[in-house]
Amino acid sequence: MRKTVNQKAWLLVAPVVGLVAFNALIPLMTVVNFSVQETFGDNVFFWAGLRWFEEVVNSPRFHAALLRQAIFTAVVLLIEVPLGLLIALAMPRRGIWVSVCLVLMALPLLIPWNVVGAMWNIFALPDIGFLGRLINGIGIEYNYTRNPAAAWFTIVLMDVWHWTSLVVLLCYAGLVSIPDAYYQAAKVDGARPWAVFRYIQLPKLKHVLTIAILLRFMDSFMIYTEVVVLTGGGPGNATTFLSIDLVKIALGQFDLGPAAAMSLIYFLIILLFSWLFYTLMMRNEAK
Repeated sequence: MRKTVNQKAWLLVAPVVGLVAFNALIPLMTVVNFSVQETFGDNVFFWAGLRWFEEVVNSPRFHAALLRQAIFTAVVLLIEVPLGLLIALAMPRRGIWVSVCLVLMALPLLIPWNVVGAMWNIFALPDIGFLGRLINGIGIEYNYTRNPAAAWFTIVLMDVWHWTSLVVLLCYAGLVSIPDAYYQAAKVDGARPWAVFRYIQLPKLKHVLTIAILLRFMDSFMIYTEVVVLTGGGPGNATTFLSIDLVKIALGQFDLGPAAAMSLIYFLIILLFSWLFYTLMMRNEAK
C-alpha cells in the first residue's frame, strides 16, 4: 500500500510565506546593498566592498557596545530563568488562585515597551520616584542618571520585572502538562521534593526551558526601546548597548554604510549564538 501525501496544505501556507518574505527579505537586501556601497548624497553610490565590515569589526566602539550587550544578556538570563522557574513551582495547580496568578503574571507582558521605560523612568527618579526615594532613604546613594552602577541596576531590575513573567508562564505550562502518574509513583517511592524536581519536573521542562532561554536571549540581546526611554544610553556610554549604538550611527550620524554593516554583523551574531545554543541543547537531549 502506497501512502498518498496531500500537498494542498502548502497552498494555505503560501500567503504567509510570501508576506514574511516581503517584510523580511526586501529590507534585508536593502541593508546588504548599503553595506557594500558608499554615498555622498543625490542618490549616487560608489562600490566600497568590505570596507565597512572591516571598519566595524576593528572598531573599539563596536567591541565596547558588544561587551555591554553580552554582559546585560548574561545577567538577565542568570536571574530571570531560575527566578521564573521558582515562581512557576510555587504557583497553585488548582482553584481560583490559578487564574489570579496567571493574570498577574501576564500583566507586565501586556505593557508596551516604551511605556515600561517611561514607568520605570518615573519610578526610579532619585527625588520623586518611589524606588529612588526608598534606596536613598536607607542611606545608599542612588541616581541612575549620574551613576553607571545605579543605571545598570535599574535596567536589569526593569527587565527582570518585565520579562520574568514570560519564563513563569512557559514553565507553568510545562509543569501542568506533567501527568499525575509521575507524582503518584514518586509519592509511593517516598521521594522528597528535591528528588521530584530533579528526576521528574526538570527533565520534563527541558524543552520548555530551551524555548524560554532562546526567546529571552534573542530579546535581551536586541533590547532597545526600554533602555532608550529610561537612560538614553547614559550616563555617558554606560548603557549604550549594541542596538542603541547602531541607531546612533544610522540616524544620529547618518553613516548608512557602517550602520548597515554593523546591523548585518549584529544579525549574524544573534543567529549564530541561537543556533549554537539550540544545537547543544538538542544534542544533550539526544544523549
